[in-house]
Amino acid sequence: VQLQASGGGLVQAGGSLRLSCAASRRTFRSLHVAWFRQAPGKERDFVGYIKSSRHTGYAESLKGRCTISRDNAKNTVYMQMNNLKPDDTAVYYCAADPSVIHSNLASQHAYACWGQGTLVTVSS
Repeated sequence: VQLQASGGGLVQAGGSLRLSCAASRRTFRSLHVAWFRQAPGKERDFVGYIKSSRHTGYAESLKGRCTISRDNAKNTVYMQMNNLKPDDTAVYYCAADPSVIHSNLASQHAYACWGQGTLVTVSS
């Protein structure tokens, strides 16, 4: 499956962005999809996930500021981020896999398919 992440950009602190992850696969509804981010000079970190069941989970640093949803008819997952902070500046990646077990949903190693990333820059 091919993934295309989009929606990044430059936003002021306190602002909002909605990222999209579009998939090419017709069986998209069976995929678990996660978002990760990588800030300059740092490791890639987990942001949140949405399972095929629509169950979601989030990293503590974004809980309450981030909402992930999916539109299976459009083969797309969305991540709405609010009250953005300069520390949220990073390249955001979406990843997908149909076979991730629950305990591995926050692990980047569990996902076989990755999008190219979209840059989010939050100015202070």
